[in-house]
Amino acid sequence: MCLAIPAKITELRDSQMATVDVGGVQQEVCIALLEDVAVGDYVIMHVGYALNKLDPEEAAKTLEAFKEFDKVKAAALE
Repeated sequence: MCLAIPAKITELRDSQMATVDVGGVQQEVCIALLEDVAVGDYVIMHVGYALNKLDPEEAAKTLEAFKEFDKVKAAALE
């Protein structure tokens, strides 16, 4: 199973690499597969590669779903 997660671009390093924020964790990601990426954009990230840009509203929905999943998981472990 693969998991691609929304990540917000916080810094463009060069034309190939950027820094993204994933839940407060900063990570480098390759942006070579995308065009017209800017700081503040959301991208779908998988295994260190930004695969495509994501609408900010859709990113927010997905990130909220991840938070809800964490709550359910924590409750199940109690």
